[in-house]
Amino acid sequence: MRGADGMGGSAEKQATGSGRPTSRDVARLAGVSHTAVSFVFNGRAEGNLSPATQERIRRAAAELGYRPDPVARGLRRRRTAVIGLVTDEIASSPFAGRLLRGAMETAWDSEHLVLTIDSGGDPAKEDAAVAELLDRRVDGIIYAAMSLRRVRVPEGLHRTHSVLANCLPEDDSLPAVIPAERAGGRTAARLLLDEGHRRVAMVGGQDDIASVDRLRGFRDALRAEGITVPKEWVVRSGGEINGGYQGALRVLDGVPAAERPTGVFCYNDRVAAGVLHASTRLGITVPGDLSVVGYDDQEHMAEFLTPPLTSVALPHRAMGDAAARLLLDAIGTGRTPPATVRRLACPVISRASVGPAPSP
Repeated sequence: MRGADGMGGSAEKQATGSGRPTSRDVARLAGVSHTAVSFVFNGRAEGNLSPATQERIRRAAAELGYRPDPVARGLRRRRTAVIGLVTDEIASSPFAGRLLRGAMETAWDSEHLVLTIDSGGDPAKEDAAVAELLDRRVDGIIYAAMSLRRVRVPEGLHRTHSVLANCLPEDDSLPAVIPAERAGGRTAARLLLDEGHRRVAMVGGQDDIASVDRLRGFRDALRAEGITVPKEWVVRSGGEINGGYQGALRVLDGVPAAERPTGVFCYNDRVAAGVLHASTRLGITVPGDLSVVGYDDQEHMAEFLTPPLTSVALPHRAMGDAAARLLLDAIGTGRTPPATVRRLACPVISRASVGPAPSP
């Protein structure tokens, strides 16, 4: 027996024998034409159907559990509602989940799925992955890298809408979304300057893009305050815990308290862990005698150090989101986005490793 709104009863009986409700089942239950249902789910209802009719169709669809067939809809639009995401070695990175979640959730909000392929850093596999995605007629492709660097654009990537995430194209031919690393270095310096630190060092990193830009930003902020970092207080000791430990010993061990740095900016959180370890060995308290700033906000690590680490976070989730939005906009308009670089802010995650500069 139907309810007063004409849409009660056993909805599943309205569906076809296939077990999956169709748009014609929705039309029958809502008491409207099949065309009216198509208008609602193809985004053409405004101006063609009253709000009350639209609502009745949506309620009927919800009652039946109806969802538009993405394959059929894609054929009509000459789209598949799928975007590809090719990565180098990001699956082994602790930040992979954030970037992938950002891209996938944004794509899902626009009724797109993300098909992900990890190449393990093999150029031949990257080319094959792109070819496979093109064969599947994905609407576009995101290429993401584990660490910020210039990359060889995989063969075939220019044959569809494409965006790079956390990397830059060697030939500057595609749009890219990357962290604002130089601004991140300035942010790290300000964390120390605002607490009164004037003797500061930087430990870790090498000659990669991120290391260079972070140091430039760090020096920018200090220079604005009339502070120059002594050459021996910039220690390029790599990106691992041992590098941080050894680098910290170089600027702290055997140096009188009045002459050593009171603040250290670390290339990443692993380096910061090494600095904390060295400080403990030397009897230097953090943050009483020494403030330490990390970078990356590495999950399952930064907040569990002793003390918990203040860190400048890499915006991996925001990069995934921004790359997907840029790609979806290109798909929607049919226009190739300009080959520009978008830099995303690196937010501060404040914890307990930064405090006021010690009194002279």
